[in-house]
Amino acid sequence: MSTAHRFDRGHTDDLMSFLAASPSPYHAVANAAARLEKAGFRQLAETDAWDASTGGKFVIRGGALIAWYVPEGATAATPFRIIGAHTDSPNLRVKPRPDTGAHGWRQIAVEIYGGTLLNTWLDRDLGLSGRITLRGGEHRLVHVDRALLRVPQLAIHLDRAVNEGLTLDRQRHMTPLWGLGDVREGDLVRFVAEEAGVGADEITGWDLMTHSVEPPSYLGRDRELLAGPRMDNLVSVHAGTAAMAAAVSSEALPYIPVLAAFDHEENGSQSDTGAEGPLLGNVLERSVFARGGAYEDRARAFAGTICFSSDTGHAVHPNYAERHEPGHHPVANGGPILKTNANQRYATDGGGRAAFTEACDRAGVPWQHFVSNNSVPCGSTIGPITAARHGIATVDIGIAILSMHSARELCGADDPHLLASVLTAFLAG
Repeated sequence: MSTAHRFDRGHTDDLMSFLAASPSPYHAVANAAARLEKAGFRQLAETDAWDASTGGKFVIRGGALIAWYVPEGATAATPFRIIGAHTDSPNLRVKPRPDTGAHGWRQIAVEIYGGTLLNTWLDRDLGLSGRITLRGGEHRLVHVDRALLRVPQLAIHLDRAVNEGLTLDRQRHMTPLWGLGDVREGDLVRFVAEEAGVGADEITGWDLMTHSVEPPSYLGRDRELLAGPRMDNLVSVHAGTAAMAAAVSSEALPYIPVLAAFDHEENGSQSDTGAEGPLLGNVLERSVFARGGAYEDRARAFAGTICFSSDTGHAVHPNYAERHEPGHHPVANGGPILKTNANQRYATDGGGRAAFTEACDRAGVPWQHFVSNNSVPCGSTIGPITAARHGIATVDIGIAILSMHSARELCGADDPHLLASVLTAFLAG
């Protein structure tokens, strides 16, 4: 039965715009910040002293953003309600000496970032995005959203066994081309400088990556599916931002709503902007101390805090159903998933399940279980890291998708709005 009439097209259309405008973690953070500012939040500098004022605030560090809303009546020991997500996605990232090539082809040297499905980057038109750093330390966003690069696959005539199993060498086979002629040192930097409207000699550093230039789109006869890039995990960043903006209008909140959008989840979260770094803890503690609290207040606030770690999970794949746990088959448009793993690859426990189901009930949203097949190793999220590092009760949730870590992923068009509804209900207390 078609579900095309059910989903919130406005929310899904907005998500598509967010995905297209956020080809890198730095763009995702900038776009989330712009939405929060429109809702009345203001940016704080980590180097400034913070005061006890109420209202919405956020800090940005690289590709990470922490936002929080202090309601009227909040004390130093008021607990937090946290939505955790991440801004990064697997892709191809530009190396420090990018100009390379061979046999009359000019190419760009890249490094594989995260657990990328390499074959999905073949024969795909790629743009370039990220940030450059100028003399003096200023950062400038770069978004070249046109067909600029391509990783060409070897023709079947030269590899007759390719359909029996494609093997890609990460160093030799994944270097995109972008022109013809001799390799010219500094060529990419000069190009990026021109795109950014600065002199090449002003650029002292860069954090650049590729992205597919194909825009997000509805898919299927009834347009009940959504195809697009970076759903893992910008769907959650977008939903969390919407929930934070909605929290501003809530009255007499007994909690302090928080959005923690980290970078570097796809390679282990070990950075100053990752979930294993000190950023979230520093922000929460400074918030407590700014309201006149001491360590006792911090301990009380953290003890009463709960985090929904929101990330994508696997929908049952119709062609590979044997890879899934037979009793737990999440489906597209079936609502958010509750992720459970006895070995703590996910942080959910019985108490977390109760908190999640309560939020779903308040939002009037259906939900599903996700558990991995015992024979298939389970991935992980920022959930266990957040729980262990900060002693915060954490629940792992998300939406079910296909083609996770592909250059182009697939979800049900209902599910992003259903997730945002649950996160909004969660923050509303």
